[in-house]
Amino acid sequence: MLNLERLRTLDAVARHGSVSGAADGLHVTTSAVSQQLSKLEREVGQQLLAKNGRGVRLTDAGLLLAEHAARILSQVELAQSDIEAQRGQVVGEVRIAAFPTAARGLFPGALGALRVAHPELRVRTTELEPERGIREVLRGDADLAIVLDWSNKRAPVPAGLERVHLLDDAADVALPEGHPLAGREVVDLEDFGDEEWVSWPEGEFCHDWLVFTLRSQGIEPRIAHLAGEHHSQLALIAAGFGVCVTPRLGRGPVPEGVAFVPVRQKMRRHIYATWRTDADRRPSIRAAVEALRVAGAALDS
Repeated sequence: MLNLERLRTLDAVARHGSVSGAADGLHVTTSAVSQQLSKLEREVGQQLLAKNGRGVRLTDAGLLLAEHAARILSQVELAQSDIEAQRGQVVGEVRIAAFPTAARGLFPGALGALRVAHPELRVRTTELEPERGIREVLRGDADLAIVLDWSNKRAPVPAGLERVHLLDDAADVALPEGHPLAGREVVDLEDFGDEEWVSWPEGEFCHDWLVFTLRSQGIEPRIAHLAGEHHSQLALIAAGFGVCVTPRLGRGPVPEGVAFVPVRQKMRRHIYATWRTDADRRPSIRAAVEALRVAGAALDS
């Protein structure tokens, strides 16, 4: 009889690509992962891991068993969902990941509502950029992720995930208060053709969106500074180091010396909650999604 927890450990190694990554994902030590895999190797009578430089790789037997483990764990998830749905109670634990402005803008209201309506539900939250949040949900390390795309650059939904729209979030251009355009009621992106920009880090969806959007308006971006957090971006703007796009969700507090101007070409982020299809029937998932949806509706700009 194969042990479910050992199969879960093997699945984590396959998903994370390393023993240390599996340990982080399972919130255990690397020693605990190694011990579980050694016991699993004894159970199946075959070597599942082989050394690969400084790390490890799955053997053919390990890959084969990992494929079965993924299917078994998915079936277990479905069984748990069905049992939870049949019981109809919002209990247990739900893990939610969100990018920083969504966490700041949505979590206080949504978590407060869940605490009142479902006191036996434990909610764990973490801040993760959308791409990583989706990976965590796909891996089973998070139950829900709050993600985004832009009105002119959509993001596909990976297979095996469901999503629901929470709100649309308008964005403005942030610029120093002394900037010649700071007093305008509305601006065009072309007005900033000669400006230096503060952007999100390279490789992030929002950085790619900014480059795509500026180029679509005939502007070759002059990106001078990269910062992952909007507050860091605004600190640079306040000091006079360029301009940036700043969404309204979770914006405050704003440092002195920063002005915001709406853009004629409407810039909006679409904010979604996403979760695994095989967990769709869990009352805890449905309750969390509804709380996020209500919190988003209250903020929709």
